[in-house]
Amino acid sequence: MAVKNLFGIENWNFWNSKMKIKEIGFVAIPVTDISRARKFYEEVLGLKVSDEMMSGKWIEYAVANTLAIANVSDTWTPSEQGTGAAFEVEDFDDAISRLEDRHVRFAAEPFETPCCHMAVIQDPDGNKLIIHKLKPENEKGVCK
Repeated sequence: MAVKNLFGIENWNFWNSKMKIKEIGFVAIPVTDISRARKFYEEVLGLKVSDEMMSGKWIEYAVANTLAIANVSDTWTPSEQGTGAAFEVEDFDDAISRLEDRHVRFAAEPFETPCCHMAVIQDPDGNKLIIHKLKPENEKGVCK
């Protein structure tokens, strides 16, 4: 039986390969409406496009490595329980205020842990994104 990966490629032998992973190359988030998603990621989150491919179906943003939004296959769809990308922000309270002003959905309201501040928001397709701010070393508690 041919097995397809999330990009629809048959017989992808990834699971049987032995490899050494150096780093995460990119995080990709499936979306249903690329225009609506671009408006959210660019206008609400303020990300800048670094590349556009596949006739505009794959949009990349330079955030650390790469964050991509894509509408490339009906076998790869958004999920409220899927992607878990975290955005480290400079000013947590300001970021939360801006998101609330834009009526962004919160899956988890802002909360504090011994080592950080976090909130979980949702893009227009329901994908969850984490807004995150590590505490300075002198303010961190035990993170477990």
